[in-house]
Amino acid sequence: MMQERTYLDWNATTPLRREAREAMAAAWDVLGNPSSIHAEGRRARGMMEKARAALAVAVGAEPRNVIFTSGGTEANALALSNGLQKNKQNIDRLIVSSIEHASVLTGGQFAPDRIARLPVLRSGVIDLEALRTMLAGRPPALVSVMLANNETGAIQPVVEVAGLVHEAGGLLHVDAAQALGKIEFNIKELNIDLLSLSAHKIGGPAGAGALVLAEDVIGLHPLIRGGGQERGRRAGTENVAAIAGFGAAVKAAVAVRASDMPRIESLRNRLEQGLRQSQGKSQASVIFSHDVARLPNTTLFGVPGLKAETAVVRFDLEGIAVSSGSACSSGKVQPSHVLQAMGYGPELVRSAIRFSLGWETKDADVDQAIKAWRKLSGALLRKDETVLERF
Repeated sequence: MMQERTYLDWNATTPLRREAREAMAAAWDVLGNPSSIHAEGRRARGMMEKARAALAVAVGAEPRNVIFTSGGTEANALALSNGLQKNKQNIDRLIVSSIEHASVLTGGQFAPDRIARLPVLRSGVIDLEALRTMLAGRPPALVSVMLANNETGAIQPVVEVAGLVHEAGGLLHVDAAQALGKIEFNIKELNIDLLSLSAHKIGGPAGAGALVLAEDVIGLHPLIRGGGQERGRRAGTENVAAIAGFGAAVKAAVAVRASDMPRIESLRNRLEQGLRQSQGKSQASVIFSHDVARLPNTTLFGVPGLKAETAVVRFDLEGIAVSSGSACSSGKVQPSHVLQAMGYGPELVRSAIRFSLGWETKDADVDQAIKAWRKLSGALLRKDETVLERF
C-alpha cells in the first residue's frame, strides 16, 4: 500500500478544483466553435464569456480587456510588446526587476540592448530609488514588476512603482500569477496597465492564462496572427474547456480567499517555527523576505551548509513534495536568481528550500514536514561531505 503523500509545492502548480473540473466537463460536451454564429457556436462563446467576466470581476477590469492565452508565460510575452504607446509616443525600452519569472527576464519582443535590470533590496523588494534613477531624464519605458515573488512570496510595492512609472510617461506590466487567489488586488486601484494571470496556480487547468489590459493601452503587438479571435489580439481557436475551467477556478478561489488564507498563513507560521526549532542551535537558519509583506502560503527556508537539491530528494523519499525554488527550469536544479539578486552568497543560495501551502493543506501536513526535517536535518547539515554524497 502506497504511503499517502504530503504536497507542499502549491506555487509550482495546484490540484484541479472541483468547480473547474465540472466546468471543463460541461464544455467538452459543447460542439460549437466559439467564432461560429449558429446556436452551437453561441453556446461555446457563452461559456467563454462567462469565464472572461469572472476574471474581470476578480481583478477589477472590464471583460473586453481580458485576453485569453495558453498560460502565464504567453501572457507575459504578449505584454512585453515593443509596439506599445503612451501619449502617442512609442515605448521602445524595457525595465524588468531582477527577480522576475524567466518568461519576463527574456524580454519578450524587446531587443536585448533595450532591456535593463532593476535591482532589489536584501529584503527581496525592488529598489524604488534605483527605479527612480533609471526613469529620470530618459525616454518612457515599459516596466515589469511582479506583484508577489514565486520563490520568497515577497509582495512588491506596485502602487509606488506605478506612480513613478506613470510620472515618467511609461507603462507598467505586473505578473500576478502567484498573487491571484491569495491576496486581494484591483488593476485600477494599483494603476496597472498590463496584468498577467495563470490558471493552474489557482486550481484551474494548465495551459490557460490571460493578459488583462487597462482601458487606455494601445499598440499591443499580437504574438500570433491569423483570425480575429480575442479582438484581434491573439489569433487561434480558443480552448473553451480550459478557459471555462479557468473562470470557474478563479470564481471559487476568490469566494473562499477570506476564509482560506488566514488559516493557511497560520499553518505557514507554524511550519516556519517548527523548521527553526528542529535543527541544532549551531545552525543559523534564514526565512527569506521574512521582514516584509509576503504571500500567506509561502516559505523560502535556508541553512548554511545545506544542499537544497539533496534535501528536496530526501523530503521526496519521506513522501513530501517541496522544491528548491521555481519549477520553471524543466526539472533542472539551478541556483536561485532571486536570492542572487537579493545579494545572498553561494552558500545560502544553494541551501534554499521552498514550502508552499494551499487550500487542501492540513495541520497533519505541517506536522509531517516538521517531523521529516527533524529527522533529516542532522545528516544533511553535517560538515562531512561524504555523508551528503550518499543520498
